[in-house]
Amino acid sequence: MAVTQAGQPVVAVQGLTKTFKDFWMRTRARAVDGVSFEVRPGEIFGLLGPNGSGKSTTIKIVLGLLHQTGGRVAVFGRPPSDVGIKKRIGYLPEESYLYPFLNARETLDYYGKLFRLGADVRRRRTDELLEMVGLGGAQYRPVREYSKGMQRRLGIAQALINDPDLLILDEPTTGLDPLGTRQVKDLILELGRRRKTIILSSHLLADVEDTVDRMVILYGGKVREEGTCESLLTASDRTVIETEALDEGTIARIDQLIRASTGGRASISRVSKPRQRLEDKFVAIVEAAAAARAATSGAGQGGQTAGFLRADAAPQGQELLRSLSADAPDGAPALGAPAAVTQPTNAGPDRTLLQDLAEPSGAGVGGARGARDAGGAEGSGGGNGGTNGAGEDASAAGVDRGLLGSLLGGERKDDDRNAGGAGGGGEGGGGSERRP
Repeated sequence: MAVTQAGQPVVAVQGLTKTFKDFWMRTRARAVDGVSFEVRPGEIFGLLGPNGSGKSTTIKIVLGLLHQTGGRVAVFGRPPSDVGIKKRIGYLPEESYLYPFLNARETLDYYGKLFRLGADVRRRRTDELLEMVGLGGAQYRPVREYSKGMQRRLGIAQALINDPDLLILDEPTTGLDPLGTRQVKDLILELGRRRKTIILSSHLLADVEDTVDRMVILYGGKVREEGTCESLLTASDRTVIETEALDEGTIARIDQLIRASTGGRASISRVSKPRQRLEDKFVAIVEAAAAARAATSGAGQGGQTAGFLRADAAPQGQELLRSLSADAPDGAPALGAPAAVTQPTNAGPDRTLLQDLAEPSGAGVGGARGARDAGGAEGSGGGNGGTNGAGEDASAAGVDRGLLGSLLGGERKDDDRNAGGAGGGGEGGGGSERRP
């Protein structure tokens, strides 16, 4: 995996140009014209501009979905076509392209498999993301039944399933209600606290103003302005003073003081009472309805940011093992290390057990003890009857004497040969009549 070195930009674009041509190779449009910028690690970077200014084209070139006509692009220090960097990137396109026959859980599980996440990780992240985007109550409905806003919420969840180092959001609030818009902005700020690098493309200036650290403004495929929100938006020719509510007399005296202090060059130009933002009013109404448990078949209010995306998330995997190992008492084995294995002593086979298995159970001549007694009788002249009785019992039990004899180290074979020799001395033909 490519690792970004300290001080190296996550995304570097130099003199980027993209020209679209027709069948006869004639230039139809120059979508991007000499664009240059850098996105630093842990930065929330904004791409602003009206429709057709080259924002989406630039993003697709950064992702390797389009090839530039000219200029250079590097992502994590590698070219955009490098497949190895793809697993570190999350992407929400301008339009949510989702499989309509899958439900929300199946969709997130599918994208998790593309990133080769384990089953437990996929299940846990799917639960957290669906709760975060407010689709927990609609997670088993097919995506084709979702509204545009609900599909957008699911698209945001799939862009986060791999916990990316670089998150690219192309018009993320398109189709979202004000509640979802605020939630996306809160999510972006939360990821910024985790030092995630985010590229946010939008033409909704209020969304960008509330979240980004630095931005470029495009028009006609060219960079027109670049800088931080503070440097680009601060007005140096005016001063705003905010106080508690004042009566008319107090305001008049303040105006006289300003005129006297500036020699009449400045005065109070406007007095107004602050008005609540419509977004704040809308969110308050929806939150009140949700608190009253009002029924809805659409997207819910949404929960907290998914646990694995929060800045205070507990360490997982190898990081957790290392932290637990560091707290282990002296002499205790480290977690994750292979345990010491005690080699068993080679005590050999249990001969008594194998002998009992070799002989059928029972009493009399067919029993284990009787069979050994009969074997002893062979040596004193009763080999014919003794050997036949023991052989019939062994055959009935279906015991492989050769296998058990080999496990006994050949001792049984020696006993059988000795017994056979003794039987041959007593009967003359007893050795030839023994059954294997």
